[in-house]
Amino acid sequence: MRTDEKFVITINREIGSGGCTIGRKLAEKLGVKFYNKTVLQKLVDHFELSPEQIDRIKARKKNWWTELSELVATGMAPGFSDKLSEVTSRDLFEKESEIIREITDAESCVIAGRSGFFILKDHPNKLSVYVHAPLEKRVARVMRKQNLSEEEARALIARIDEGRDNYTKAFTGSSRYDVHNYDLVLNTDKIDEDEAVETILALIPKTVD
Repeated sequence: MRTDEKFVITINREIGSGGCTIGRKLAEKLGVKFYNKTVLQKLVDHFELSPEQIDRIKARKKNWWTELSELVATGMAPGFSDKLSEVTSRDLFEKESEIIREITDAESCVIAGRSGFFILKDHPNKLSVYVHAPLEKRVARVMRKQNLSEEEARALIARIDEGRDNYTKAFTGSSRYDVHNYDLVLNTDKIDEDEAVETILALIPKTVD
């Protein structure tokens, strides 16, 4: 790997696949920062919204005015804050893209999610990785990591998958499951997290060297 040029590794993943742990371990091995919650916190600070509100906006299938009109019709509008109604998913995507580009312009790093495969598609020194696993394995991991029942874990996975699917499709024009978006696809039902890290490291000299 060339040390005189900045590089970035994007880790897009399914919830419960172990992608974040892989990204964190990879960053430690490479001696660079791992960005996940930091990007979310920057969005929270900029828009003055909670992480939950950010996720809610990202998951919208409709524009905010249509959604608000439906809430008014059902008598649920009081829970819809002015700030939440002002910010669109487009606003979030554009700001998130700006934050990610600022980070990767400044330093080498590993970034989890955030449609990094698309936002950084023109980065000259990039490796894009996708991490997935069978649903049952994902459910078991989420239950263990977040201390949830099986029903709760399945509901959480379904909600997050749908939100990420909609958000990615809306702003990249592509599916996050499309293998053509990535340099490497890893199934953590076949290899463990440490093996995944070593697999990625083995490709780096050929990809960003």
